[in-house]
Amino acid sequence: MEILRTEGLKKYYGEGESQVKALDGVNLTVEEGEFAAVVGTSGSGKSTLLHVLGGLDYATSGRVWVRGQELSKLNETALTIFRRRNIGFVFQSYNLLPILTVYENIVLPLELDGRKPDQAFVEELLTVLGMKEKRDSLPGQLSGGQQQRAAIARALAAKPAIVLADEPTGNLDSRNSQEVLGLLKTTGKQFHQTILMITHNEELAQLCDCIIHIEDGRIISQSWEDTK
Repeated sequence: MEILRTEGLKKYYGEGESQVKALDGVNLTVEEGEFAAVVGTSGSGKSTLLHVLGGLDYATSGRVWVRGQELSKLNETALTIFRRRNIGFVFQSYNLLPILTVYENIVLPLELDGRKPDQAFVEELLTVLGMKEKRDSLPGQLSGGQQQRAAIARALAAKPAIVLADEPTGNLDSRNSQEVLGLLKTTGKQFHQTILMITHNEELAQLCDCIIHIEDGRIISQSWEDTK
């Protein structure tokens, strides 16, 4: 079952000779339970793609479906609610609130949405991510790797249709990067979670089920790894 699909996705900035084609006709599909990576150099369009896929920015033209819902058919309020319930985000800067504990940060999006957290599921996430003993710690008491694990737990806690991860290891050293990405893959498999990760790191992308290469706003190749 496809969780994410785009058709003819374009995002242009400016006009005439100075026009920048950040996305120039992107067609892609991500299946349920898949861990996919979009790989590209700086300026290739990968972050713009993530923002459009997550409903954080609007495309110039083209269409995006998440779990069968076409995003452009939703007004701003409906899109905000849909995004909160169906799309989890992991950013390289963690975005944890410093005055809240790890546990409070994880359940905050659910509480803001008026939903009761699945406590048993959150505790299971903390265990799998090796954060159970840090559940009552503040972000300032954690290492970068631990903060990113908390951010991953927060993204997964709402049981979204898809998690969009924008350079999730960008602020980590290589050892922590491998560890965090390994945990992201493990939790994805264990909880049958669909994940799309943006990265410039070819080596980290090899851990994924599917690798999508983007250059100058266009997808130039897409490959699947059957053995993973």
